[in-house]
Amino acid sequence: MSEERREGRVRSFPPVVDGRAVVLVLGSMPGRESLLRNQYYGNARNYFWPVLYGLFGEVPDEEYDARLRYAQGKGVALWDVIASCRRKGSLDANIRDERPNDITGLLAAYPGIRCLAFNGAKAYETFRKHFGTAFANEGGIGLLRLPSTSPIPTPRMRTLEDRIAAWRALLPYLAEAE
Repeated sequence: MSEERREGRVRSFPPVVDGRAVVLVLGSMPGRESLLRNQYYGNARNYFWPVLYGLFGEVPDEEYDARLRYAQGKGVALWDVIASCRRKGSLDANIRDERPNDITGLLAAYPGIRCLAFNGAKAYETFRKHFGTAFANEGGIGLLRLPSTSPIPTPRMRTLEDRIAAWRALLPYLAEAE
């Protein structure tokens, strides 16, 4: 048993990224269902995949590998701000004792990334806590705090259409990938 398992920690996935990436979508930490499925946004009720495809007027592929290829083909990379943490359940509010991923190292390895898109407030706040904003601003990298694609509705984000409208902020960056 690994030390992290003994400590009751959960770990995020490796990044999904290649040389075509212009936008890095950063979540906080995958939820329980995503971890069980070993898939980014693996909860069928999460809006991420319908939002990403919806930006281009398309419907998500059924197969996870096809979804990853689609994202990469559009210039989208996926990762999480948090490498590991303690958390009961799936709620961001329950995250404790987080350790960040090496986002600075990833950006150095993939200099084509022009935007960090934060999937929800927890991802953005955790990034600011561990990295601030100076390196991104100095490097010409945009920082977009986007509404969470979590299935939990908020007063402003109740539907898929609400989320697609907000996530359209990615389109100027994604146009660079084409």
